[in-house]
Amino acid sequence: MREIIGRQAELAQVRRAASGTGRVLVITGDAGMGKTTLLDAAAAQGALRASGSESEANLAFAGLHQLLAPVLRQAAGTAEASRLQCAFGIGDGEPDPDVMGLGLAALRLLSDTGGLLVIDDAHWLDRGTLDVLAFLARRIESEPLNLLIGARDDRPLPGLDRLPTLRLEPLDDLSANQVLDALPQAPAGARRLRVLAEAGGNPLALAELAAVPQETGPGPLATTERLEKIFAARAQELPERTRELLLELAAADAPDAVHAPGAGWEPAERAGLVRWTGSRFRFRHPLVRSALYHSAPFEHRRRAHLALGEATRDEPDRRAWHLAAAAGEPDEDVAALMESTAERARRRGGYVAAATALERAADLSPDRGERARRLVLAANSALLTAQAGWVEDLAARVVELTDDPELLASAELRAGQALTVTTRHDAAFAQLSRTASALAQRDPDTALSVLATAAVVGYYSAEPGRNDRVLAALPEIPGPHDPVTRAWVLAVADPAGSRDEVLPQLPDLTAAESGPGRAIAVATIAWLLDETSFAVRLFEQAFDRWRVRGPLPEGLGCAQGWALFEYGAWARTRVVAAESVSSGARAELPHVVAGAKTMDGAVLALQGQAGPARELGTAALSMVDPASSRMVAVRARYVLGIAAASEGDHATAYAQLRRAFTPDGDFLHHHQSAVALPELAAAAARLGEPHDAERIVLRAARRLGDDASPRLRALVEHARALLAAEPEQHFTAALADPRTEQWPFERARTLLHQAEWLRRARRIAEARAPLSAALETFRRLGAHPWVARAEAELRAAGAAEPREEHAAPDALAELSPQQQEIIRLAARGFTNRQIGDRMFLSPRTVGSHLYRSFPKLGVSTRNQLRDLLQSAR
Repeated sequence: MREIIGRQAELAQVRRAASGTGRVLVITGDAGMGKTTLLDAAAAQGALRASGSESEANLAFAGLHQLLAPVLRQAAGTAEASRLQCAFGIGDGEPDPDVMGLGLAALRLLSDTGGLLVIDDAHWLDRGTLDVLAFLARRIESEPLNLLIGARDDRPLPGLDRLPTLRLEPLDDLSANQVLDALPQAPAGARRLRVLAEAGGNPLALAELAAVPQETGPGPLATTERLEKIFAARAQELPERTRELLLELAAADAPDAVHAPGAGWEPAERAGLVRWTGSRFRFRHPLVRSALYHSAPFEHRRRAHLALGEATRDEPDRRAWHLAAAAGEPDEDVAALMESTAERARRRGGYVAAATALERAADLSPDRGERARRLVLAANSALLTAQAGWVEDLAARVVELTDDPELLASAELRAGQALTVTTRHDAAFAQLSRTASALAQRDPDTALSVLATAAVVGYYSAEPGRNDRVLAALPEIPGPHDPVTRAWVLAVADPAGSRDEVLPQLPDLTAAESGPGRAIAVATIAWLLDETSFAVRLFEQAFDRWRVRGPLPEGLGCAQGWALFEYGAWARTRVVAAESVSSGARAELPHVVAGAKTMDGAVLALQGQAGPARELGTAALSMVDPASSRMVAVRARYVLGIAAASEGDHATAYAQLRRAFTPDGDFLHHHQSAVALPELAAAAARLGEPHDAERIVLRAARRLGDDASPRLRALVEHARALLAAEPEQHFTAALADPRTEQWPFERARTLLHQAEWLRRARRIAEARAPLSAALETFRRLGAHPWVARAEAELRAAGAAEPREEHAAPDALAELSPQQQEIIRLAARGFTNRQIGDRMFLSPRTVGSHLYRSFPKLGVSTRNQLRDLLQSAR
């Protein structure tokens, strides 16, 4: 326990995190700073533990298996245990490649047992395990669980980087001297000063440097490098058999590796390199393993891996990796084994492990064609990791290896698809356009799919001319075309212009679709065509039939969020936004995160939370280049404009909303800009000074013409009414179509503006009905600035304010978006387990949220929820 010296405050913080419930703490620091010691000191008896190791970093879910092994034995036979065992490759069923589903299964098992989870050396965990840990960390708030994670500073932990963190700093001079004083043979004099200087406050370095009899060499080295040299030198003094055992342990380091005590181990124990845990030997510190492995000659490492390959014949994945590590030259047999282990990892959802194994298989392939083929397969798996740079590198290597047109086209396709969800829209569009053109005659089906992805890039960027290029390329691809993909290309590239052609096809597309991806694609097409209520219903059906897992590369999850926003289901919109921010951050996709932030900001702005909304809009703009991500830019300007307008700053509102249009007054984004028209006109009318809003609105009316949907016609007519000297006909036109009721806020805002004009025209009696209707909608939505305006107008019109018949919106406003979604699902009759399945929560967490929410809603049973929410969408 000597390394605890100087860490009393940190130890207290770690122990607090290990007690109570629902707490998470990540302990970071350089190697040797005492992370493991603190974890050991805080871990209670019976804590579930796992440690990452470099040798298992490429084995899908190896760390999760290590953590859950005791729980799986206790829960044998349950659905959750069976699902996890399949993911670990030890079950009889078909593995499910759904990380969120696996996380939910793990959460349910752990929720039933409770306790402390301790993860050490998390920087060496496989990516699948890290994703599940990130899932758990975000959902244990209401669970009888705590999570402690130790990791090095210089190794990022995807998905875990925003958790509460304790960074271990170097010890101060007093504590460093106390560490030396506690040693059996404390150094003194000049030697002590040198140890203190070179250790730099690193507890492990203090102990190990002090144990070196005499320092040699030219000047101080970096602490980690120096420690590794010390450990390597110490091992060289051991008997040959002991060195062989140590190297084998370093090469394996598997949680289930068993090394029996014996004479060969005694020298290593005496040297302080390993310790016996009661069931196996472990290195005393990860640096020991690293030092022994990397300092050994390749031939020695090769013999160790070959021995381990022989010992793991019943574990094909471990055996394949050991044989690959032992291969010093291309070997088709080993390459084939690596391809097989990659396929098993892919089926279990370990896409990082699969891509890594295939890349290694390619390196071991003697034949250039096979090497290129395996690199393409690696790119296929790497695409699902959202690491665009990796996919690009793999694709570039394919180009260098082969002139096979199919392999080259596949490589280019994957590179283009990877770039789609990044902010590199120029490169993505160029790549996809080339690939679609190259494949048009040779492989029309693939070419159409590539063009559909190019259309998405065109939607995100809205670079002038790109959508025209997509539409022009469509006839160049021989038919017959897949109807859903063709409709997708048309709707994404030109929602207004394609409406007459695609809208009649929606019933057939809905009936013909199969699979969650296509179901959501059809729902998105409906949303793009301004069939919002139909789109919401299709999204709902798709999510009821399938649990759509994780972020979709084309951003389809966000399409559902915007449909819900327009439909007035704002609580559900915020749930989608939060999930998109989380998944986008985990996958390091700033464009996805930025888009989700504008979605959340739009709700907050309309509800009068101007400060938080402004922060979200500004953050979104900072994450992208507004000139090349016009979709995000337009939505962010809308958020900033609404936030300013809600505070009465109409000049700022106009300035922000004006930037949703080009300098000459055209739409900056072919689909998103139209929503800003009424707000731009309203800000201009309030300013009462020269502006070009009228020119922009008239240009929009000419642009849309007869192609406009009922929603777009209503938006344009509303904007024209606000700027017209005689607005009555425009208000009438904006409200004439009853289908506009599927956009409740937009219709209520039009009613409010109409009523304000009617009152100013002294048609007070006529103003009361639209005011009452608008107020009811604003109250239901929680649009507080508009509630205040409607109430003030009603008072001015001499009418009594209508009573709020339903308390649900105001009561729901006190709940978090997640709690609101749980209440909504409970009101529909879903059980806690069913709600948990949909929201990836444990039944215990769902029950906890319901227990805390009922008093705020003034209900005591689930049966009362439906009546409470009958007026809420």
